[in-house]
Amino acid sequence: MTPEAAYQKLLEFQRETAYLASLGALAAWDQRTMIPKKGHEHRARQMAALARLLHQRATDPRVGEWLSAVEGSHLVQDPLSDAAVNVREWRQAYERTRAIPERLMVELAQAQSEAESYWEEARPRDDWQGFLPYLRRVFALTKEKAEILYSLPVAPGDPPYGEVYDALLDGFEPGMRAKELEGLFAGLRAGLQGLLDRILGSGKKPDTGILHRHYPKEAQKAFALELLAACGYDLEAGRLDPTAHPFEISIGPGDVRITTRYFEDFFNAGIFGTLHEMGHALYEQGLPKEHWGTPRGEAVSLGVHESQSRTWENLVGRSLGFWERFFPRAKEHFPSLRDVALEDFHRAINAVELSLIRVEADEVTYNLHILVRLELELSLFRGELALEDLPGAWAEKYRAYLGVAPRDYKDGVMQDVHWSGGLFGYFPTYTLGNLYAAQFFQKAQEELGDLEGQFRRGEFHAFLDWTRRNIHAEGSRFRPKALVERVTGTPPSARPFLAYLEEKYRALYGF
Repeated sequence: MTPEAAYQKLLEFQRETAYLASLGALAAWDQRTMIPKKGHEHRARQMAALARLLHQRATDPRVGEWLSAVEGSHLVQDPLSDAAVNVREWRQAYERTRAIPERLMVELAQAQSEAESYWEEARPRDDWQGFLPYLRRVFALTKEKAEILYSLPVAPGDPPYGEVYDALLDGFEPGMRAKELEGLFAGLRAGLQGLLDRILGSGKKPDTGILHRHYPKEAQKAFALELLAACGYDLEAGRLDPTAHPFEISIGPGDVRITTRYFEDFFNAGIFGTLHEMGHALYEQGLPKEHWGTPRGEAVSLGVHESQSRTWENLVGRSLGFWERFFPRAKEHFPSLRDVALEDFHRAINAVELSLIRVEADEVTYNLHILVRLELELSLFRGELALEDLPGAWAEKYRAYLGVAPRDYKDGVMQDVHWSGGLFGYFPTYTLGNLYAAQFFQKAQEELGDLEGQFRRGEFHAFLDWTRRNIHAEGSRFRPKALVERVTGTPPSARPFLAYLEEKYRALYGF
């Protein structure tokens, strides 16, 4: 078979696989938004059947044969060509999927499902001891999987794995390694703790009670839709729906959906949650449609994806210029805000408070929560920490980094669902997203001028177009680190993020 014929076979096969996966995405969206209560059992069987089919396709021996026919040919001589990018990613996915024994895949899927279900019940009743055996099982199987992946070759051009944890991290942030993370995050931790000390030492405390007045759900939805349209989210190619746990999901070109949740006694959750998911959706809507169903048309990593959501939630959505534009409209939607000054509202939505809960954390403290989780994960995989000792290590790090410690398990080691689902290596992408966001934003401002002034005038198209040209349009052509360096001229760094926080919070807290 010629390389051209083999590549065409790959394109057809992988796109058909992508169509099947997109049906799964649609079913997943329905299950988290619209499904009748009694439909879950049948939906679980549907999803299991689809998962088996997708796994069979992912490990089909023909994929390996077609890849071998293309690799080394003239089609992939340029490592940044569309064909070379697709083949690189297809090969790594094929080898990673094929290497995991079916027995391990089934055991891990079952263990994750059981652990997540038990966690949902155990967390409210603070049942760490009951949850621990489930977590122990998930961790053991995840480590077994990681050791298998660690033995595989890395993708061409990527640095070698330095430790087993790298093989998990690589699945979420391609090319990133634990040692590099530790170096990147060390300076971040020192900068954040210094900034936090100055904020707390200022003696100023914004009135966050403003955010806990009455905000009717229908008014929140109407305002959220107005913000979505203004920022550039294509509502004819997506939709906004309520759910228990907000998410964005891409069904395919022309169908990228977001969800949010509304609390009538809290402003932030519905509005900033919507802006966050919108950032993810703008990325998906901006990916090159002609490459859909191939890696060239996919987001490059969770960190870059998170950079887009955090940009719109924080750098845009919590800026003064944004609210100079939209606060008058907010007052029209919410009568409870009519006696509030813009400056007081802006301070409230950017208030810095010591908290035990990651998802409620502000921009200054959020990454300290992530650092705790990263360091604990590394200690677990390096054999320096036993699962039984997690609660004590968790409390010790919270006291050291945030000056608070949990009094129970549900607000401590059990607060996140990620470990129940075997998502070790996932947490660092949240912080990487914040760092990438600040670095991209700084470069955009250098090239586009005063972005906040544009937001003040309700002009978002220039910035959105910039992100689409420089980030979205590239799909998975470049590794995340290479993309950041290509766009900004420098490798990933904590400095732009710390500089952004310093400027913003000095103005807010007057230190």
